[in-house]
Amino acid sequence: MRKKTQLIHGGITGDEKTGAVSVPIYQVSTYAQDGVGQHRGYEYSRTGNPTRFALEELIKELEGGHAGFAFGSGMAAITAVLMTFNQGDHVVFTDDVYGGTYRLVSNVINRFGLEASFVDTSDVENIKAAITDRTKAIYVETPTNPLLKITDLKKVSELSKENDLTFIVDNTFSTPYWQNPIDFGADIVLHSATKYLGGHSDVVAGLVVVNSQKLAEDVHFVLNSSGGILGPQDSWLLMRGIKTLGVRMEEIEDNTRQFIEFLQGLPEVTNIYYPGLEDHKGYDVHSQQARGSGGMISFDVGSGEKADRVLKNTRFFTLAESLGAVESLISVPAKMTHASIPAERRGELGITDGLVRVSIGLEDIEDLKEDFLQALRK
Repeated sequence: MRKKTQLIHGGITGDEKTGAVSVPIYQVSTYAQDGVGQHRGYEYSRTGNPTRFALEELIKELEGGHAGFAFGSGMAAITAVLMTFNQGDHVVFTDDVYGGTYRLVSNVINRFGLEASFVDTSDVENIKAAITDRTKAIYVETPTNPLLKITDLKKVSELSKENDLTFIVDNTFSTPYWQNPIDFGADIVLHSATKYLGGHSDVVAGLVVVNSQKLAEDVHFVLNSSGGILGPQDSWLLMRGIKTLGVRMEEIEDNTRQFIEFLQGLPEVTNIYYPGLEDHKGYDVHSQQARGSGGMISFDVGSGEKADRVLKNTRFFTLAESLGAVESLISVPAKMTHASIPAERRGELGITDGLVRVSIGLEDIEDLKEDFLQALRK
C-alpha cells in the first residue's frame, strides 16, 4: 500500500459485526470474562481497549514498526519511554530539543537518577564524545524544534548499534507521511500526535512505535503500570485526523514554500530556518531521509519587541503554543514553547528573543502573506 492509501486502510478498519466503516468507540472500562483469567482479548481498558488498539495498529503500520502504543499526551509518551531505563543510566539528547522535553528531563526524570547530556546531534562526533560507559540511549529530534536542525538517522543508528544503545527519534515535525526513522535504524519513534497527526486542534495525544518484541514488552509494562493511556474518544478522533494526513501535509508544504519565498523578500526578516531550503545546514541529509520538509519555519525579526508586535497584530496566524493544525499558528519560542529553558542556554542555542516560529496551515496563502506583512509593519 502507498502512504495515502495506508492512512485510510491501514490497521484495523470498520466493524465486521455491523458493517460500520469506522472503528466503533468502545467507551468501556472493563470487560466480562468467560472464566477466571479467560477473557476475549480485553480485560481492563487501562491494559487495552479496542478503539485504542485500532489506533496503535495503524501507527505501527505507518511507521513500519513491531508495535504501537497510544498515550494521553506527547509528554506522557516521552515519559513512558524514559521510564524504561534505570537509575544511573545516561541518555544523550539533541540540544535543540522541545522545551517540554528539556524540562521533563532536567527537572523531573532526573529526580529518579536518569542522567542526560544535551549535544548538537547534527554532528555525530558530538554524540560520540558524550557517550559514557553508562549511556543507554540516544534521543534525537530531526528536524528539531525550533531551529530545524537535521540529524543523520543512518549514522546515528550505526553508532547506536556499535555501542549497544537504544536509538529514539521524535518524528513529530515530519510525521510518518514524510519520514520513517525505523527504516534508517531507529528503535523507538515518538509523536506528539496532538500536532500534525490529529491536525485539527481538538485532541491531545502521544504515540510510540517500537521495532522489537522486547521494547514492546518494556513500553507496555510502563503504560499499564503508570496508566498514562489515551481514551477511546480521543483515539477515534486521532484516527479520523490521520486519514487526511497525506493531503494536509502536501498542501501545507506547498503553502510553506510560497510563504518562505515571500519572507525572503522582506528586509526585516533574517535567518530563515527550513530544511527544504538548499542553504539550510543539513539539507542534503534531510533530502536523503525524508520525502518532504513540512510546514514549520523559524526566522528572526530582529528583536523581542518587534516579535511581540507581530504576534499581537496577526489575524489569520493564531497566537498559540501548538503546531501542525489546519489553522496557521505563530509563537515566540523564547517566551512560549522554550521558556522553560534558561535564557543563557537559549542564547547558546541561537533561540533569540526575536525568533518567531510559524506553523503554516491550510488557509489561502495570499491571505497569510498579507496578514503577516501588515502585522510586521504595523
